[in-house]
Amino acid sequence: MKAIQRTRQVILLALLVFSTVTIQAQELSRTRPDRLGFDRDRLQQLDSTLQSYIDNEQIAGSVTLVLRNGRIAYSSAKGMQDREAGIPMQENSLFRIASQTKAIVSTGIMILHERGVLNIADPLSKYFPEWANTRVGVANDNGGIDLVPLVRPINLRDLLTHTSGIGYGGFGGSSPVTPAWDQAGIAGWYLASHPEGIQAIVRKMASLPQRAQPGQEWIYGYNIDILGAVIEVASGKALNVFLDEEIFTPLGMHDTNFFPPQELAGRLSKVYRGKAGGGIEPAPAVASMQGQGEYLSGPKATFSGGAGLTSTANDYARFLQMTLNGGELNGVRILGPKTIELMTTDHLRQIPFNSGTGFGLGFSVLKDVGARGTMGSVGEYGWGGAYHSTYWVDPIENLVVVYLSQILSPNPGLDDFQKLRAGLYSAITE
Repeated sequence: MKAIQRTRQVILLALLVFSTVTIQAQELSRTRPDRLGFDRDRLQQLDSTLQSYIDNEQIAGSVTLVLRNGRIAYSSAKGMQDREAGIPMQENSLFRIASQTKAIVSTGIMILHERGVLNIADPLSKYFPEWANTRVGVANDNGGIDLVPLVRPINLRDLLTHTSGIGYGGFGGSSPVTPAWDQAGIAGWYLASHPEGIQAIVRKMASLPQRAQPGQEWIYGYNIDILGAVIEVASGKALNVFLDEEIFTPLGMHDTNFFPPQELAGRLSKVYRGKAGGGIEPAPAVASMQGQGEYLSGPKATFSGGAGLTSTANDYARFLQMTLNGGELNGVRILGPKTIELMTTDHLRQIPFNSGTGFGLGFSVLKDVGARGTMGSVGEYGWGGAYHSTYWVDPIENLVVVYLSQILSPNPGLDDFQKLRAGLYSAITE
């Protein structure tokens, strides 16, 4: 009898493992766009518009993926992944998604928040005591700065909403604290080539002057990189391991990594930049935010939670569909529905931000369509990345949109984001 029971247990366990793998391996299904409420002729017009940016040498290539009701309504890979090598863009081409990393790491924080491992009201100094003594740099009449104490501790919610007062060093606008950050060798969103690891960098940041007091301004900066380090301390795992175990593997995001393994290297899209006289050219092979970066080489020691991931349109769409579903995908639950609601609610209150929009825990949030002035729906949330990518989720239209390309800013006259939005919404008929 015991042998029979043991055999049954083995069979049940095998079935459970098989069903779990099957759920995780389910691909996003494709459906005719008209069955999902899209006008096919208008989508074709949008397709031609997106192609024009490649024909006019404004970008080398792009991948666009649109889901409605959880199914693929439109998917397109255009242009070249690498023009010089003659490699065409594919739907599974890899992209440096830069700040699209932020939403994923914010989700990691909320996983730990739900489990009681941390609380987003916790002070940052609970995980990095050095931050209890950080100071704000205020310009004085002598051309220098005065260092003043924090009016209150920086907490994790400040970091999630970019209201901590921490910037990107001198990147994104000069401030009185810029020289100190430049001298420390921490400036700009690109951290992937640093050999010391994210925790060491975060401790160093605490010794530098901050741009503003917490809770007073929206300042884009190292907030989510710091939260990546918090995840490491709170979970006891390296950030890449934590995200793989808690998000990537459960959601079937098998092509998402900080540093792609060798077997994926041939799918990484080349970075381009605009030329002064028009057209584009490859960005230099340098380890900075103005070049190709060290995603395939280098120390591979610093996991940048604010801008470090590489991914595909399909992988990122799976992550976004999970959020649209209230925290689950194909029977795998990552977060609870009320957590997703909290993340996609404006937390800025009276803090100034972009017209018509607020900011939640990882995403911008649309509050007023007219004030923003572009098509969408109240409650829409999204963001983008420095290598010219964008995404958004529209809960009213049950829509997920991912658009990826690889070209550095500035890009005068490049209005593909706006054309994508207008063309897509004008194609919705039901």
